[in-house]
Amino acid sequence: MIDPRLRVLQLVAHHGTVTAVAKSLNYTPSAVSHQLRQLSEDLGVTLLVQSGRGIRLTSAAHTVLRHAAVMFAQEERARAELTADPEQVTGSFTMCGFSTAATRLLPQAAAQLRGDFPETTVRVIEAEPARCFDLLLSADADLALYTATSMTPSSSDPRFDQVHLVDDPLDLVVPQDHPLARRKSVELSDAAEEPWIVGRPDSAYYHLVIAACMNAGFSPNVAHQADEWETGTALVAHGFGVILVPKLARLHADWPVTRVPLRGDPAPTRRIFSATRSGARGHPLITAALDALPVSRLL
Repeated sequence: MIDPRLRVLQLVAHHGTVTAVAKSLNYTPSAVSHQLRQLSEDLGVTLLVQSGRGIRLTSAAHTVLRHAAVMFAQEERARAELTADPEQVTGSFTMCGFSTAATRLLPQAAAQLRGDFPETTVRVIEAEPARCFDLLLSADADLALYTATSMTPSSSDPRFDQVHLVDDPLDLVVPQDHPLARRKSVELSDAAEEPWIVGRPDSAYYHLVIAACMNAGFSPNVAHQADEWETGTALVAHGFGVILVPKLARLHADWPVTRVPLRGDPAPTRRIFSATRSGARGHPLITAALDALPVSRLL
């Protein structure tokens, strides 16, 4: 309904490079550049200028993007209104989310949608929070579950509707014979001198742990890196350090470790949000998916 080249310009503003946009759209960089040149010519304004080795959006481009955001949101509202009758909902619907959401939340919601909307193909994609927003912008996903990090858009970003769903409390995981294992709860600062096991530096889990520790008044001594809960738990079980684990995360039952609840004011938590493209929240599939998320039953 709207010139697709505006979406390409929006993605350039989001990613910052033509190469990254091409990768997200499965285009060649030359194809992306060609579309942007055509859009610039049709509008009669310069949209991009060279800046060092990269590109910079002009003031005209920002004006176009501001109006495009309004148009895209209105298009999403129109699509939602056109599919107000659940019996007429067909096509495909894709949900994406970080690892725990993709394991504990999205499968049940997908199964519910598959039963309630048999004419719709439902897909689930596991993705880091920043990647979830890439998928929304490129229309490769319709609903995202994410935890806010420094790499995710601000809550006021007009391109998205973002809603806080639930707070997922964090536990400290220590070996069963650790002195902290005998306590009913601990403050995060009680583990300030421990060796820490965190995720890779570009992961949402890494940022979660670092931010929690900094808020507790210390910088963690990072001893090991592990992105999977099972790997981190195994390292804890063998005495290599401690980890933070959200309530929603399941741990390997056979490892000799103890989950100790964290207390504090406030207690460390992981905040879980949903995101859609702006204007799309009223779509019956999005409404049904959010209603089907088993958040309250798992925490």
